[in-house]
Order: sequence, then C-alpha cells, then structure tokens
Amino acid sequence: MKRRLLAAVLSSLVLLTLAWPAAAQKLSKGAGSVQQADPDRHQFGIIGHSFHASGGEARLKQAISDESEAALAFVVVTGIKGVEEACSDRLYARRRELLDDAKRPLIVLPASSDWSECKNSAGRSAAIERLNRLRELLYGESTSLGVRKLALTRLSTNTKFRSYAENAHWQVGDVLYATVNLPANNNHYRPEAGRNSEFEDRMVANRFWLNRLFAMARRQQLAAVVLFSEGDVKALAPRSGLRGLLDRATANADGFDEPRRQIATLAAKFGGRVLLVDSDLTAPKAVPAIEWRGKLGHLSLGSQAVEVVVTPGTAQLFTLQSAADEK
Repeated sequence: MKRRLLAAVLSSLVLLTLAWPAAAQKLSKGAGSVQQADPDRHQFGIIGHSFHASGGEARLKQAISDESEAALAFVVVTGIKGVEEACSDRLYARRRELLDDAKRPLIVLPASSDWSECKNSAGRSAAIERLNRLRELLYGESTSLGVRKLALTRLSTNTKFRSYAENAHWQVGDVLYATVNLPANNNHYRPEAGRNSEFEDRMVANRFWLNRLFAMARRQQLAAVVLFSEGDVKALAPRSGLRGLLDRATANADGFDEPRRQIATLAAKFGGRVLLVDSDLTAPKAVPAIEWRGKLGHLSLGSQAVEVVVTPGTAQLFTLQSAADEK
C-alpha cells in the first residue's frame, strides 16, 4: 500500500515537473503576445503657451512638474517668455535652467513672443538677432532638454540650412514627430518692402524640411506624422493658391498660405495620418479636442496642457486627455 502511494506521488511530481515548463512558456508567450500586439504604444505631453498673462514662469514650472509625474516619452513646450517680458540673454538663460530641470525629455518650440515680436532699445525689430541667440542657447545640442535626453535630428545638420536648428524631428515607434518654426504672428510675415527676408528664407528652409519629413515617413511606411508649431496654419480649411498670391500684394497677406498648401499636398500623398498641433492664443478652445478631416487632424491648445496616448493599429490612434486626468 505504501509502495503504491509513494509511486503515485512520484508520478504526480514527474507530471508536474514536465508540465511546468510548458505552462510557464505558455504564460510567458501570453504576456509577450499582449506586449507584442501593442509594442509602440506610448504617451507624450504638450504644454501650450504659458506666458499669455503675468505669472507665466510659475505656470510653466507647475506644468513641467505635473508632466514629470506621468510616464511620458517626451514633452513639447511652446514658448519660454511673454511678449511683455524682456528679450534678454539673462531671461533666456534663466528659462533654459528651468527647462533643464524637467525629468522627462523636453523639446522647446519657439513662440513669436520669444523672438519675432522682440524690439531693440530704439523700437526697431530685433527678431533675427534674437532668434539667432535662441538657437545658440536652446538648440545647440543634438538632444532634447531635461534630465533624460532624447536624440533629435535637427535641420541644421543639412549644410544648406545650418541656421535652422529649432526645426527638429524624432521618432517613437511608428510615429514621426517634428517641430516647425511657424510663429503665431502671421508667421512673421512683414508687408513692408525690403523687410521680409527672414520670412522668405525661413519659408525655403521649412519647405525643404516638410518635404524631407514626409519623404522619410513614406519610405518607412509610418503610421503617422505629428507636426508641432506655435502658429495655426488652418490646414483643415485650405484657401486657393490664387487667393494666397493675391494676398501677398496686400497688407492682409496670409503668412501661412504656403505651408498650409504644402502640408495639405504632402498629407494627401502620405498613407498614414497627419496631426498638426499648435498653441496659437488668438482663438483657443475651452476644451482642447482633435478635429479630423480625413487623414488630417488638428489640435489647438492655446495655453493649456494635455497628454496624448498613441495606440498604433487602432482606428483612433491618438487619444487626448487633459494632463490632470492622470493625477
């Protein structure tokens, strides 16, 4: 009797020993299959223009602190100063220190108040000089700001456009992200004769940049391209090319006409989705929402901060939530 009981116990142990690796392997594969079904799912944060009123530095600091608590792949910040603040090296340097303290990789998008609306002591435009200084202070490295670094590819790596370091792209999973310097003050278009060289030169650089981004996305068959700018190009309501040309001859010229038409054309040829994100303060929505027209989407933040969950392989792809929802 004891021998039969002992044999039964030993037999059970052998069966359990043989079954365990298979069960463990099945469990491992099951866990892995969930992860493999969604390997590129990630989340990123966007902080709109915090300096629309006094106390902007405190708001930006709080927003960065809030975003640092979330599991974000990166955070994009629009603007480092208000239009009423000094366009000084000292202020630029202080804001750079604030940005460097961020726990998450942080990418800064230049705003019109940072450079294109700056004036010197004589009241003349200091836009070009201030933009060049910002490039030295904020965009000199091939990485993001913040404690954790994210590798960036800057337009300045191209010998023809060495000055345009503020335009950068990076990739997370199957999505290509990029910044484009399109300031909200009508893209810094100046109708005065002989004073529009900065706008024209930047449009050449941006035209090359956008073509390059979409060529990369098509070649790699990516799921989406996300473009960050301060200004709203109004790509969901394109105007005719003829109207844009006529506007150029008037004081009401639309400085976003060319990039709007180019983005619409490139988006139509791209197989994935295109999301445009801006922080234009002229017409902010009370509750940010992504508006889609076919494959082309638009998100306008104003001064608000949001987080976006990216889930490749789903119909929605981008899920928007306020930064406070995660807290």
